[in-house]
Amino acid sequence: MLTDNELLRYSRQILLPQIDVDGQMRLKGSRVLIVGLGGLGAPVALYLAAAGIGELHLADFDTVDLTNLQRQIIHGTDSVGVGKVDSAITRLTALNPDVKLVAHRQALDADSLGAAIAAVDLVLDCCDNFGTREAVNAACVAAKKPLVSGAAIRLEGQLSVFDPRRDDSPCYHCLYGHGSEAELTCSEAGVVGPLVGLVGSLQALEALKLLAGFGEPLVGRLLLIDALGSRFRELRVKRDPQCAVCGAAHG
Repeated sequence: MLTDNELLRYSRQILLPQIDVDGQMRLKGSRVLIVGLGGLGAPVALYLAAAGIGELHLADFDTVDLTNLQRQIIHGTDSVGVGKVDSAITRLTALNPDVKLVAHRQALDADSLGAAIAAVDLVLDCCDNFGTREAVNAACVAAKKPLVSGAAIRLEGQLSVFDPRRDDSPCYHCLYGHGSEAELTCSEAGVVGPLVGLVGSLQALEALKLLAGFGEPLVGRLLLIDALGSRFRELRVKRDPQCAVCGAAHG
């Protein structure tokens, strides 16, 4: 049940017929893993905590650097040098003390990643390197847990949802294969702050849709964001039956 305080706190989204009290109860009973508490993970964590997700599992082994503050809005100047998980816990606790916060302060290896994903209902990939994205995707496919994946660099963003519970859903590997050896990071190529805020906010929205059960998630669709021209474009993405991760021979 929802307490009187919860009914008041979440009243604006409970008013939506697509959510209502039943949807809010589903959010309260949900457990979510956020991998990375940087530019994408910051708005994801803030919006999901504000929305009343029951448990947020926070994974990041890095510490806050001064260069992060231009876009990683969950952290403040006084958090420089502090672990990102601990900095985020302080902010999220102040925002919504009713949300249970579970910390993963070390890098997740194959075993710990599998255990972390098995303990939640949904995963948000908010990291900034291809290797971690591939590992998270493979673990989500193995555990049949939905994955909301976002990325942003320079003035371009991408967003998609991979849901291995659905037979028609591709996975991250179907779309990106083995990636690029010339992969760039924001520290090398740069990124504008509001763009990661936009992508992260959309990731949080997709997570709420999946957890509360409303709307049409971005399964089988890749949303491309051109911040320079303020344009959105959508591409259809099909599951690869020969995919090394989710293909029939590996399912």
